[in-house]
Amino acid sequence: MKKLSARRRHPLAAVVVLLLALAATGGLYAAFAPASKAQADETAQSLAIDEGKKLYAVGCASCHGTGGQGTTDGPSLVGVGSAAVDFQVGTGRMPAQQPGAQVPRKKVIYTQAEIDQLAAYVASLGAGPVTPAKKDYNPEGADIAKGGELFRTNCAQCHNFTGEGGALTHGKFAPTLEGVDPKHIYEAMQTGPQNMPSFPDTTMTKQNKKDIIAYLDTVNGDQSESPGGLKLGGLGPVSEGLFAWIFGLGALIAVAIWVAARTAKAKKS
Repeated sequence: MKKLSARRRHPLAAVVVLLLALAATGGLYAAFAPASKAQADETAQSLAIDEGKKLYAVGCASCHGTGGQGTTDGPSLVGVGSAAVDFQVGTGRMPAQQPGAQVPRKKVIYTQAEIDQLAAYVASLGAGPVTPAKKDYNPEGADIAKGGELFRTNCAQCHNFTGEGGALTHGKFAPTLEGVDPKHIYEAMQTGPQNMPSFPDTTMTKQNKKDIIAYLDTVNGDQSESPGGLKLGGLGPVSEGLFAWIFGLGALIAVAIWVAARTAKAKKS
């Protein structure tokens, strides 16, 4: 007993007891505490990939292959990234009803949760463009004038000056951008779907993409009327070109006939 009492009075006894208490507390916490946020996120991502793989096997594998390697009926999905899946499936273009020159937009058949799962699975096949966050495509505070300049330089040749679309060659077309979700416009610029070229961040910065979205939201958004009166350049390049051919060429023919008639009349007299 005297030896035990002497040990209790030892100067380091309190330190030893404190260290033992801390070790016991830490061990109990590690054993019973919930998993860390990183572990929880990793588990959720793994579950999303598993669910996405099941959805892919039912709705996509027949055209794109069981492992996303592609077939004669559909391209490879390795490296297209989650952004391409969110755009194609989120706009109803995929699954496609039938092959053709261009897959049109149609009713979406998957929920957003299912689209996210499909995107997670396809993203696991190979690195590619990532689905943007809301801050990436939110047009608030963007430079509308700069967006208009960029759009006219890079996009208006196909989509028209106000983004109302137009026909292309061999049955292809540039779809209207009216009423399209800003996220899908951003993803289209990221991934270059179908006939559209891609504009990665190395070519067109995130801010540039936001500026373009802000421009489209202004000129082609939910407005009861155009602030400048009758809209110009809103019919599409083919319609406007046809108008120019019919009325412009028609006017030239009318002038030529008038000149010929006047000349003939002058000769007779």
